[in-house]
Amino acid sequence: MARKNPTRTAQTTVVTGTAKIGPRTKDLVKRLQPGDIAVINHKDLDRVAAEGLIGADVAAIVNAAPSISGRYPNQGPIRVVQAGIPLVDAAGPSVMEGIPDGAVIRIVEGDIFVGDHLVGGGARMTLGGIERSMDEARSTIGVELEKFAVNTLEYIQREASLTFEPVNLPPLHTHFEGRHALVVVRGHDYRSDLAALRPYIREFRPVLIGVDGGADALLEIGRKPDIIIGDFDSVSEKALASGAELVHHVHLDGRAPGREQLAEWGVPYHEFVIDGTSEDVAMILAFEAGSPLIVAVGTHATMVEFLDKGRPGMSSTFLTRLRLGPVLVDAKGVNRLYESRVRRRDLLLLVVAAILTILAMSIVSQPLQVYLRGLLLTIDDLWDTIRSAF
Repeated sequence: MARKNPTRTAQTTVVTGTAKIGPRTKDLVKRLQPGDIAVINHKDLDRVAAEGLIGADVAAIVNAAPSISGRYPNQGPIRVVQAGIPLVDAAGPSVMEGIPDGAVIRIVEGDIFVGDHLVGGGARMTLGGIERSMDEARSTIGVELEKFAVNTLEYIQREASLTFEPVNLPPLHTHFEGRHALVVVRGHDYRSDLAALRPYIREFRPVLIGVDGGADALLEIGRKPDIIIGDFDSVSEKALASGAELVHHVHLDGRAPGREQLAEWGVPYHEFVIDGTSEDVAMILAFEAGSPLIVAVGTHATMVEFLDKGRPGMSSTFLTRLRLGPVLVDAKGVNRLYESRVRRRDLLLLVVAAILTILAMSIVSQPLQVYLRGLLLTIDDLWDTIRSAF
C-alpha cells in the first residue's frame, strides 16, 4: 500500500493519520500500518530503526527526543527525510502522554493537533538542517571516540581473563561439527548481504543462527533458522513457531532480559550463561560447538554502529573476534564484492558460443545438408562447363 501523501498548500504541509505511540521504536514498528503517524522517543535515531519506520510506510514521524544530539553523525534522520517522510523533531516528552494511542492527529508543519486542540509541537527537520547537524557532529566526534576507546579498554582489562576460558554449551540437537555456521543479525545491510549469500547457503547448507530479529531476516529469504539466540525482544511469533531451537542469553551476573517473556509464551528453550552481546554469544556458541567457519551477517563492527545500539564500547566484540580469529568471516558488504560487471571479453565469448551453437545445429539439420549437396552439385556442373569450353 502506498504512503498517504501529505496535503500541501502554498504555505504549509499538513499530514493526517492515526497515531501509534511507543517508547521503543523496534517494538512500535511491529504494529504500524501504512499511513500511520509514528510517535517515538528515540534520541539519536539510528539507521536500522529509521529503515524499519520507512519500511512500515508511515505518513510521518514525531520524535519526542532530539533525532540528532550531536554526539555522532547518526544516519537515521537523513534516511527518513530522503524517503519523503515528514519528521517532527524534539517535540518533548509530553507528546508521549498528550497524544492518545490510536487517535487521529493532524500535523501542520511542526504543530500537532488532536481535533482542534494543540497538543505539542517540534521542529520540522529538513535535509539541509540535517546535513549541517551531521557536519557539526563529525567535527566533534573525536571526543566521543576518546570516550568509546576508554570504555572499551576498561572493560577489556576486566574481561580479558575470561576470553579463552571454557564455556558450558547448552544441550542442543543441532549438529555443528564440520558444518559452517551463518550468524544473522538484523543490522546494517543485512538484506543485501543475505541476498548475495543465497548461492552459498544452497551449496554449503550452514547452520542458520538468527540473533533475535535475525531469525525473521532468515524467514524473509525463505530459510528456517536452526537456532534463535538472544533476549527475544524482537522476535516474531512466526519465528518462534518455525521449529528452531531457542537459546536464551543469560549474563554471568544473573541478568536475563526476556526470561519473563519466554515464560509467558510457554515455549521450551535452553539457557546459555556467558557475558557479551547476543551476536558475540552466537558466534562463540558456533565456534565452541565445532563449526570450522562462521559467517556473520548484519553484525556491528564500527563505532557508529555501536553508538547506534546505545553501547559505549565494544570490548565484548573485540575479545570475541580475538577468540575466533580466522574462523570468523564478516559478510558485511559482500553484495558489493560480488556485484556483477559485464566485461567485453565475456560478451565476445558469449557471441562466439552462440555462433558455434547455431553452426553445430545447422550442420546436423537435414535441410542444410540438402542445401549443401545441391550447392556442391552446382559447383561441379559449373566446373565441368568451364572445362568443356576450353
